[in-house]
Amino acid sequence: MKAAKTTLLTTILLLAVPAIALAHDGGEGWYGETNDKVITEAGFVIIAAFPLLIAVISIVQSRLEKRKDARLAAARARKARSDQRGGW
Repeated sequence: MKAAKTTLLTTILLLAVPAIALAHDGGEGWYGETNDKVITEAGFVIIAAFPLLIAVISIVQSRLEKRKDARLAAARARKARSDQRGGW
């Protein structure tokens, strides 16, 4: 396992050097030139995305909890009915 980790790390380092050398765009990313307006708008997107993500996850969890409660209530109702229990 130690040899595999060493080999993987060496390979990653050897491949990273040419990638850095070929980056001749002056540090400009795929979006293009970034100025203050671009950074501010990206910050606003991040600020809006977190509460939206929390809201969506909360709604999904609420729906799943309702389904679980309904399933448990149905199981209790089936257990309470003597004709469904079987036996003598």
